[in-house]
Amino acid sequence: MQHTDSHFTLIAKTVSGLEPLLANELTKIGATDILPLTRAVSFKADKRLMYRANYELHTALRVLKPIHQFVAHNENALYDGVSKFQWHELFTVDQTFAIDAVVSGGAFTHSHYVALRTKDAIVDQFRDRFGARPSIDVNNPDLRISVHIAENQVSLLLDSSGESLHKRGYRTMVDKAPINEVLAAGLILMTGWQGDRNFVDAMCGSGTIPIEAAMLGMQIPAGYYRNSYGFMRWKDYEPELWESVKSTADEQIREMEGHILGSDHSAKAVEIARANVRNAHLNHDIQIIKKDMEALVPPEGGGILLINPPYGERLEEEDLTALYKTIGDSLKKQFKGYNAWIISSDFQAMKMIGLKPSVKKTVFNGPLECRYMRFDIFEGSYKQMKTEKAEKRRE
Repeated sequence: MQHTDSHFTLIAKTVSGLEPLLANELTKIGATDILPLTRAVSFKADKRLMYRANYELHTALRVLKPIHQFVAHNENALYDGVSKFQWHELFTVDQTFAIDAVVSGGAFTHSHYVALRTKDAIVDQFRDRFGARPSIDVNNPDLRISVHIAENQVSLLLDSSGESLHKRGYRTMVDKAPINEVLAAGLILMTGWQGDRNFVDAMCGSGTIPIEAAMLGMQIPAGYYRNSYGFMRWKDYEPELWESVKSTADEQIREMEGHILGSDHSAKAVEIARANVRNAHLNHDIQIIKKDMEALVPPEGGGILLINPPYGERLEEEDLTALYKTIGDSLKKQFKGYNAWIISSDFQAMKMIGLKPSVKKTVFNGPLECRYMRFDIFEGSYKQMKTEKAEKRRE
């Protein structure tokens, strides 16, 4: 495909380990030249696809548009390189801006200092040209600029998302240590869930995993509950194009066949989860109940169980061992016919589940390296299942 001037490179950032899922989502919405990177995926798009990426991608944290690149070996070269870009073409002295900086290797070691020097170059250019300068607003800027320095390669990018895309808009309250919405969506996608089976989260906390499961199962766009994006304050923003993108995506929303059940032993967590489910207008699609996992009777017919139990950071070691043993016992007794997926950073505690995982993946929950494992809980005993398979082969 020949890319015209209307096509440009974008970089979608994600959580470590979710790059292939994000690349797959980008393929589905029609992106081209897709290239997985570290915690990111680059791709080619036009303006419509940039809007779509922000609205529809469940595993993207931000969508960035590269605008200027240069080499800088010291702070003066950084200042000069930033000064060469014509910033007045993007925004005015009456607008606000903020700078996010990421540095790795090379002469630059402090991201905060890089952000300050970049800011100086921009405001000095405005002052020289107009005799006035735009203001900084770190919380709600009109223009969010990202500076990435790898070794001595400097990239300046515009943040088309504004607030991080994991902030979907439905979660107004959280219980302790809530899971990031983008990570939750990624974990669900790894299970193969498509809304056609039962889905259970027996330790649902704030309800993030059941809500993300419903959104994926019903094809609700990731940005459905959000009202604002960074690109809406760009000079070339097209409201009609944005409305077209939204309505086209919203037309794909469907009912699902599977039943979604979330449970938690904490009354407070259940109250918060129910409030978030109501905010997402999914109270007819998700059932939230107060129940310990060992007392939970899941929907009949099998399906997917996904839990994010406490890790060692939040529980004493003895309690943790007992908890993971209980999880294993519950799986064997109550969850026959289910594929059980469990994420944890406590590899020792995971052994207490007492079952052999059929799938093992590595993902990161914030800074914590975690194992994400699948346990297949067969209808009969494992031995019985193997015997039946052998008999079928002989027939």
